[in-house]
Amino acid sequence: MSAPDLTTTLLSCQSPDPTIRQAAEAALSAAEQSSLADFFLALAAELSTEGKDVTVRQLAGLHFKNLLVAKDDALQSDKHDRWKAIPAEQRTVIKSTAIGAMRSPVAVARHTAAQACAEIATIELPYKEWPEFLSIIMENVTSPSSDDGVKISSLECLGFTCERIAVVADVPEIAPDITDLMLTTIVDGIRPDRPDAIRLAAAQALRNSLAFTRKNMENENERNMIMKTICEATQSPDARVRAAAYECIVQIAFQYYDKLQSYMQTLFELTFATIRNDEETVALQAIEFWSTLCEEEMELIDLANECAEMGREVPPESVCVGYVKAALEHLCPLLTETLMKQDEDLAVDDDVWNLSMSGASCLTLVATTVQDDVVPVIMPFVQQNIQSDNWRNREAATMAFSSILDGPSDESIGPYVNQAVPVLLSALSDSNDLVKDTTAWTIGKICDLHVRAIPADTFPTLVNGLASKLLTESPRVSSQACFGIHNLAAAFKNDEAAEKTGTNLLSQYMPTLLQTLLQVVDREDAVESNLRIGAFEAMSVLIQNSAPDVLNVLMQLLPAINDRLSQSFNMPCLTNEDKELKEGIQGLLCGLIQVIAIKTTKEAILPFCDSIMTNFLQVLQTKNATCHEEALSATSAIATILEGDFVKYMSALQPFLMAGLRNFEAYQVCTCAVGLVGDISRSIENNIQPFCDDIMSALIEALQNASLHRSVKPPVLSCFGDIALAIGAAYEPYLQLSLMMLLQAAQTRAPDDDEELIDYVNTLREGILEGYTGIVQGLKDGNRAEVLLPYIEAIMGFLELLASDRRNDFDNEVLSKAVGLIGDIASCLGPQIKNHIGKPYVFELLNEGNGCGDQSIVSTSQWAMGVVQQAMA
Repeated sequence: MSAPDLTTTLLSCQSPDPTIRQAAEAALSAAEQSSLADFFLALAAELSTEGKDVTVRQLAGLHFKNLLVAKDDALQSDKHDRWKAIPAEQRTVIKSTAIGAMRSPVAVARHTAAQACAEIATIELPYKEWPEFLSIIMENVTSPSSDDGVKISSLECLGFTCERIAVVADVPEIAPDITDLMLTTIVDGIRPDRPDAIRLAAAQALRNSLAFTRKNMENENERNMIMKTICEATQSPDARVRAAAYECIVQIAFQYYDKLQSYMQTLFELTFATIRNDEETVALQAIEFWSTLCEEEMELIDLANECAEMGREVPPESVCVGYVKAALEHLCPLLTETLMKQDEDLAVDDDVWNLSMSGASCLTLVATTVQDDVVPVIMPFVQQNIQSDNWRNREAATMAFSSILDGPSDESIGPYVNQAVPVLLSALSDSNDLVKDTTAWTIGKICDLHVRAIPADTFPTLVNGLASKLLTESPRVSSQACFGIHNLAAAFKNDEAAEKTGTNLLSQYMPTLLQTLLQVVDREDAVESNLRIGAFEAMSVLIQNSAPDVLNVLMQLLPAINDRLSQSFNMPCLTNEDKELKEGIQGLLCGLIQVIAIKTTKEAILPFCDSIMTNFLQVLQTKNATCHEEALSATSAIATILEGDFVKYMSALQPFLMAGLRNFEAYQVCTCAVGLVGDISRSIENNIQPFCDDIMSALIEALQNASLHRSVKPPVLSCFGDIALAIGAAYEPYLQLSLMMLLQAAQTRAPDDDEELIDYVNTLREGILEGYTGIVQGLKDGNRAEVLLPYIEAIMGFLELLASDRRNDFDNEVLSKAVGLIGDIASCLGPQIKNHIGKPYVFELLNEGNGCGDQSIVSTSQWAMGVVQQAMA
């Protein structure tokens, strides 16, 4: 493509006319495919040619960059490989042309060239393939003859490069000589005698480079130089430079905690002065330093606890020094000062991060880090100010109290909670909206974390106080009241007293609370502050934790909820916002029907089921994945409670069920559909057989789909067992293919150092064991157990693997299912498999189960041992 053609084509890509724009994009794609090297060179020339229109130069540089960038790791790797495939001599010309543009007198061209060159450097620097890059950058920055704009763009390029290398997967570690050159260049740019704009670019580059400077930070002299440079930058007259310098300090706290000790007194003094006196943008970063210290020390404390449990020494570089605890007496008063710097003009719904919010967040982290030690330091401030005449003091004291609720023990904070609840309930009627908002939030946290500390005689006042704020306050305050009710109801989860007595403390308030929350949903401003969602979630938790004596209330609520779902189909949809609102409400209503169905009885819900299922099927016709998740999950609840009577809905449900099973993109929908198949199998048993060809086909497709999220696969494998249990001998046509899938999945391993993958493999193995168990039991029930004999060696091989290679099975879930499967196989096939069932690994698993201390697993192991011994007799 000639230069004039390229200029025209780049401009045409910005045309509002889609025909012209698409033709231009196609032309650029054709040029890329024709000769990638020539195309890169043409773009670099377009970027670097002085006198060209600045828009064209910018478009050329951005297109150049985008040819090398992708969000997806595989696509990113492919783009990098394509660049590396260009002959070295051609790449040299392209690089020379692109990096020359950083000396342009035009700022936009320089900045764009910095981005483009950073992408090349990201590919080549880790492999030492562009030695001229750092030499040129260093010359640009350090040479007295270089224009300030050139110095800035060169430092920007260095910062962009470091930022990109840090996120690109599978690249070699940057060589020490390269990081040395980077640091030398950056430190030159951040010198106190440099103009502020250059210092800013250098400080930002330094922040990004810190990921690669471990060797330099290990060297005391180099570390001192780096820290001195950064600390000097915190005193710059330019707030942007000061903030960037503190961002570097935050990064050092995160990456080099073990190197901080020599500098903490200086950092203590600098950060405290900045938090107290500097501009908000700078003070926020100084607070962030202390927040980061808290997060690091929490991790180190956890590590120390783990080492203590295992009888190991904590590595020297991982020792928690306790900076936060040492600074507590000074840090907490400073943070409470920031709490009183609320923005008076800021609406509570504005998405703004300010000094008081940052101080509260930091104080929360401090409390989690030092735990009980924070209480005597903060509580005097709370007690002195929570009933102050000044609203700022009242709000700050309430926020301080809420910030230390998580961390301290019940024994330490509980007495203060007991005293505070009446005061907080009174403050729900405060004249200031922000005070009311923070008070409602604090009550919600108390209900979540310290509900046992709430005085019994204030419970009615608490419930009524929160309920009274649902309809009359601003959406933010009402949303916090929903949060409080939600957490209060959650405290009654697994309430054994309710099972024995048939009631609990919530029962007398349930009719009023549910009715009021239903009115909240109808508020015209319910979209603000997630109020509608908060109200639905509060209703859901109230229903889930309701006592048996409110069943009649729930059955009165059910038709009202179902009617709302019916009416929602008539809601107007003039805009995308209308559509999102409508579908959001439908999903939430399906969720409420689900929790009611779980709490009720078959006899009570049966008269409503035709109408409910009609509505669910209509919801499944929408194009909204969240709606589908909710409708499928709610259908599971209906199937479970109706048992065999659910079969009447299967023909109508089948197409939507199959669509869900094949919805591989919205994998959560696929997961819900798989769960529904399992629930239907258990409910209607062999009546699911006419639908099994389609269902099994979809399940196999799911397992064979390489792009499907891995979390779906364990429930799919387990679902084979559910179907086999339901249809017995009729499962035989699916046996070979499903067992092949189970055997393939059993080959999955996890590396020792990947905790997340180890946990996934355990979940996968649970699914495999559930699948095998269901198939074995189903074929036994159908008197076709002998068809399993050709596969026994492979199944037992999997059990042998579990005996020798089981990690992080902390709850013994894999062990429990393994010993259960051994018992089922022995019971099913008996003496026919005595050569397999008598192997040492079988008894290893059974003995481990027998000695694990979990009575359920012990019982299963003892039963399995008995049937194994019978099989071997």
